[in-house]
Amino acid sequence: MAIVGLGGAVATTAVAGMELLRQGRVDTRGLPLAGVKGLGLVEYGALTFGGWDLFEEDLVQAARHHAVLTEAQLEAVAPTLGRMRPWPAASNTKFCKNVVGTAVKQARSLREQVQVLRDDLTRFKKDERLDRVVVVNLASTEKSVDATRPEFATPESFEKALDANAPDIGPAMLYAYAAIVDGIPFANFTPSVASDIPALLALAKRTGAPLAGKDGKTGQTLLKTVLAPALRDRALHVDGWYSTNILGNRDGEALDDPASKQNKLDTKGAALDSILGYKVQDHIVQIQYYRPRGDNKEAWDNIDVTGFLGQPMQLKLNFLCKDSILAAPLVVELARTLDLARRRGEGGVIDALGCFFKAPMSPDGQPVEHAMAEQQRHLMAWLAQGRAHQVERAPERIRG
Repeated sequence: MAIVGLGGAVATTAVAGMELLRQGRVDTRGLPLAGVKGLGLVEYGALTFGGWDLFEEDLVQAARHHAVLTEAQLEAVAPTLGRMRPWPAASNTKFCKNVVGTAVKQARSLREQVQVLRDDLTRFKKDERLDRVVVVNLASTEKSVDATRPEFATPESFEKALDANAPDIGPAMLYAYAAIVDGIPFANFTPSVASDIPALLALAKRTGAPLAGKDGKTGQTLLKTVLAPALRDRALHVDGWYSTNILGNRDGEALDDPASKQNKLDTKGAALDSILGYKVQDHIVQIQYYRPRGDNKEAWDNIDVTGFLGQPMQLKLNFLCKDSILAAPLVVELARTLDLARRRGEGGVIDALGCFFKAPMSPDGQPVEHAMAEQQRHLMAWLAQGRAHQVERAPERIRG
């Protein structure tokens, strides 16, 4: 698995988690698909990790900085993580102002940056003797761009925009293109505009690259997509829903930039109206960077509802969690499911993976399902289709 943002909290937690699992020091709690057997998913021990980051420190140093792992866990994985150092990353501070590192790709043009990223993936596959590669974007949130611009309309127009160094092409799009053009599965776990522009959606169909995204659904939005269907089904009218978040990790620091924050708020706010079937007039979502919390995020919700006889009621929810402990297992499962899709010959948006995202992608602009229970049923049905497919048998150890 090639990760954009390999030195981040989520990525280092995923790498450490798979190593701890391999050593038998932890069980599979928190991995949603651990109990799914015989449907073609590769084993957890078959994953090999690499990727890019703006910070050049090895993964032991990175993991110590993020402070997600216990000291005992960090000590156990130190020999493995200490040998891992990210590759220099594509960067453009116009898209993400608050995260600036020193390990930056030296390239004179967007086309050259893309080629260097493709070369990285080719080298990774060769050096690690991988059977297949999946790319997952875990980078910090970029500012939003207009995905309807003419240069994003078709693969051909996007190619011309690359050659012209179009200013609206951000790093997330470059990573997505570098994977998709070579038929490599790509997941966008961030709110950044990446594979969800029409040009790259069409290109993925041509090359057979499976896609999933966007913005991982880990904590507050997960609970929102569980609770909202229950309120709807009991005919309790939601008059207002106030959500606030505080977090202090590098993701929170990136979101301290108003442009990046707005992009995140847009994906967090998309699900509620869709599930309820009406617009909640007072749906407020707040995100605040609060450095002392580190990766320990707190999400607090106040929900005002009206029931029978017009009587008002309230529901209050407080979720204290480690953001990376929730996100890392989803990243692992995305790699396994996208790999399965590639071996099945399924290209383009894999809408069955929508349960992993706040703003799920859909093929051909079709309406998306946000309710968690329905999404989960869709995922399980898609996985079960493997029995009807002649899926290539996964070797005992797949390293991609």
